[in-house]
Amino acid sequence: MSKVSEVSDQFTPVITGDGSSTFYSAEFHEWFHSRAGACCEAQTTYVVAAHLVQRAQQMPAGSVLKILDVCYGLGYNTAAALEMIWAVNHNCQVEVKALEIDLAAARSAIAQNLTQSYSFPIQQILQDLSIHCTAKTKNLQAQILLGDARQQIQPLVAQNWQADVIFLDPFSPPNCPQLWTTEFLCLVARCLKPNGGELVTYSCAAAVRASLLLADLTIGTLSTPARQWPGTIASYSPLTDLAALSQQAQEHLQTRAAVPYRDPHLNATAEEILAHRIQAQAVSKLMPTKPWRRRWAASRR
Repeated sequence: MSKVSEVSDQFTPVITGDGSSTFYSAEFHEWFHSRAGACCEAQTTYVVAAHLVQRAQQMPAGSVLKILDVCYGLGYNTAAALEMIWAVNHNCQVEVKALEIDLAAARSAIAQNLTQSYSFPIQQILQDLSIHCTAKTKNLQAQILLGDARQQIQPLVAQNWQADVIFLDPFSPPNCPQLWTTEFLCLVARCLKPNGGELVTYSCAAAVRASLLLADLTIGTLSTPARQWPGTIASYSPLTDLAALSQQAQEHLQTRAAVPYRDPHLNATAEEILAHRIQAQAVSKLMPTKPWRRRWAASRR
């Protein structure tokens, strides 16, 4: 516990709309979760949206439910997933791979008792992960791959490791473009099972959706009650009609907002990626985004 307590003052908890707490990242100038509800966001945007209840209930004996948690953060997404899975199938075998560059937030969350809403076994798993980057129980093999996600995901691709569910939860594209580029998302997509695997994210940015399409995924709209805008669900398999993109969202993909973030060598800085995208948008033959925005704003009056 000493390693955890050493970082307890690094972040200051702020209570969100559902009573759970989150942190503000001074590095990325952004909250780790929606201020409307941190735990609610983990539950609805990720766990419910990825149909984890149904997956756990239908998991054949001897099979393993695999989750890739891109940007582990405070650990809420992983915690909510494990809680829900074992609530409906306590024998379900689970494997979690999580990508995270820094464990300070996870350790601070534990040191300041922000994970106490989860059951004691889940709290113990989060603590083990925050200290050792691994956690193991009779039903779980979990590992945090610590470092730049652009490099840490490459061994998973090389091993042909594929997840049933991917939680894609970096800070927003303007603040963390490194993890929203076409090149990185194509690697993420290669870690998704081709038959029935689902990727879920809070982002509805046209550039993100365009990159998921370039990764050969089918995309749809995802309801995100904890946020004011819809998220995105992606899969190699057909999606239900309920997830179909609206006409407005489809047209958004035809504007310069859909020019993707690029990082060919997976080592560019955020400033380089943003500058390159601005240049690409300037010469793009796609429609400028402002007329699209004005037209749809007028249609709602």
